Amino acid sequence: MLAALAARQRRLSPKYFYDEAGSALFDLICDLPEYYPTRTELALLSNHAGEIARHMGPNAEIVEFGAGSLRKIRLLLDAMDQPLRYLPIDISGAHLATSAARLQADYPGLGVVPVVADYTRAFQLPSKVPGGGRRIGFFPGSTLGNLSQAGALRFLKQAARLLRGGALLVGVDLVKAPSTLHAAYNDSRGVTAAFNLNVLERANRELDADFNVSQFAHSAFYNAPLQRIEMHLMSRRAQQVHVCGESFSFAEGETLHTENSHKFTVEGLRALAVQAGFRPGPAWTDPQKLFSLHWLRAPF
Repeated sequence: MLAALAARQRRLSPKYFYDEAGSALFDLICDLPEYYPTRTELALLSNHAGEIARHMGPNAEIVEFGAGSLRKIRLLLDAMDQPLRYLPIDISGAHLATSAARLQADYPGLGVVPVVADYTRAFQLPSKVPGGGRRIGFFPGSTLGNLSQAGALRFLKQAARLLRGGALLVGVDLVKAPSTLHAAYNDSRGVTAAFNLNVLERANRELDADFNVSQFAHSAFYNAPLQRIEMHLMSRRAQQVHVCGESFSFAEGETLHTENSHKFTVEGLRALAVQAGFRPGPAWTDPQKLFSLHWLRAPF
């Protein structure tokens, strides 16, 4: 946070959205009528779960990056041939523990091993179970689009190493009409705005900050040349903010850039995967071409 506020173009990583309150707000976003990605991806997973499970093979181990509420993995687990172990990875330990315990209760024969980690940085996975099947990565929700182009490539290269001999199933949002995108990130109930503003509430709770949250406004728009949604927090007036004992000035209209959500074409994602060392397999899209799922084979 201090580095972000001191920069000329103030930009904060979206991973800081996901404390317990932020994770709960994002779960609400996923059920909003304007927010098409979650329901579209769920439909794709439901319609193609059997085919995806055949690609996974028996006794597979699933590694989910940015696991959240563990809602989507259930569609795959129900279709799989004797899944051996599930490793959900998330930066929000409290939220992950609650979700993992609930999943374990519903799937008592499955080994559930939560991993609290920042998957955008180097981390270690538990050793594979001897005699088990392939290790399959699962990265839904178009979370890949929250990373910079360089960051997305770095993540995919790391995933290719972690999943060696297996595969990655990744969901990405597709380029589409700006009006559809605008509505998805500016919902009528203001849940996305609350999610965005919660990062300031979190700074107040955890960093001895004094953000006057009511003096910042949620701003989200589609940057067509860069094919991405940008989310910002705009200062409504000139003001001073203190964080960890340091003072920062905001001019009226100045913003803190909190998130990018890049949109992809099918061919663009496949080209990025090849650059990272994967071999693209099947890709599934909905009839409206809103969203896509990609099966990417990891190197041996």
